[in-house]
Amino acid sequence: MDTTAVKARRTAPLQTPTDLGNEATRDIAAALTGLLADMFALYLKTKNFHWHMSGPHFRDYHLMLDEQGDQIFATTDAIAERARKVGGNTLRSIGHIQRLQRIADNDADFVTPQDMLAELADDNRQVTSYLRAVHGVCDDYGDVATTSLIEVWIDEAERRSWFLYEATRGVH
Repeated sequence: MDTTAVKARRTAPLQTPTDLGNEATRDIAAALTGLLADMFALYLKTKNFHWHMSGPHFRDYHLMLDEQGDQIFATTDAIAERARKVGGNTLRSIGHIQRLQRIADNDADFVTPQDMLAELADDNRQVTSYLRAVHGVCDDYGDVATTSLIEVWIDEAERRSWFLYEATRGVH
């Protein structure tokens, strides 16, 4: 390959061909990128609480949050790859995440175990609503591959919310 061809490839726009159309590509990739920012924020908060857990139920809560963090992190690559597969772009930096995330950070020096679990339960319910909204965008454009994935992620988020809620029941 000559240097002109190599240079052209390096400067070519990063756009994967798709049959969804320009408007679908724009809207689906944007929705997925916002969701991805929220998933990274939720992942980091889950790990934060996992690392800073304390109290008599430390082991159970620590392990539950580790499992949930792994599950949340596992979705991030699939979300980013869907944005690329439909012809769009996605996150590029931590600053990009910060600009898009809707899940609030928690930088407090100390959070009680019950408050950690309750906050994460709320955040997972919030993520569930974001997932439903992205599902609607994808459904409007007939992107059945993305909607199928999102349906699984909704079930996972609902399960995380349920476990977190149940872990806080009966506490006075």
